[in-house]
Amino acid sequence: MSTPGEYYRSLPPVTKAYGVFCLMTSAACRLHLLNARYILLFYDLVLKQFQVWRLVTNFFFLGPFSIYFGLRFLMLARYGVLLEKGAFKQRTADFLWMMIFGALSLLVIGLIPQFHFPYMGPSLVFMMLYVWSREVPDSQISIAGLVTIKGVYLPWAMLVLDLIFNNPLVPDILGILAGHLYYFLAVLYPLSGGKNILKTPLWVHKLVAYWGEGAQMNSPVQPNRHAGVAFRGRSYRLNR
Repeated sequence: MSTPGEYYRSLPPVTKAYGVFCLMTSAACRLHLLNARYILLFYDLVLKQFQVWRLVTNFFFLGPFSIYFGLRFLMLARYGVLLEKGAFKQRTADFLWMMIFGALSLLVIGLIPQFHFPYMGPSLVFMMLYVWSREVPDSQISIAGLVTIKGVYLPWAMLVLDLIFNNPLVPDILGILAGHLYYFLAVLYPLSGGKNILKTPLWVHKLVAYWGEGAQMNSPVQPNRHAGVAFRGRSYRLNR
């Protein structure tokens, strides 16, 4: 069995970083170091008081420490990791772009009053679960050791469980909508002969290269080992 340190180091970079930020945010709120109302998403405060940071900070909050938070965090640790290590193996920039596109989609859908939710972290995690379920639809998943279902049905099973336990359903629905939009545009539409309109932008490749974590096959940005940047001791150049 691996130690906690070994397990942490084995985690893929984007999921690990996102999970750490989510855990730190909820911990800061629990210790009263941060008031959650300053990071939640309220469009009127964004538009009228220019509190634009809310468009970003709300994604790093999975809710206060609770069973709901624990289930979402475990969902991220399980299926977010499987997705980044599986379908997005050696595609760190593509995985990060998937999350960015998902966040932007959620912000747009959240403008609809019926779909507004003050924090989108659970929705972003549920989006990862949905994309994973479409990538490995025939995988066998056991729910509490009682029922075994195919992976493609897991998001819907989780939605039913949230309904049974009276958890909010809007974050799940938002995650399914954003996940399906991404999967359609990035996978289904190109497979049917359409253009890949969700190609990872160059600036995302540069960001991942500058970060120095993970790997990206066929990246247009390559590391330059003879120069340095803060924290990593190396810089990056555009491959021409």
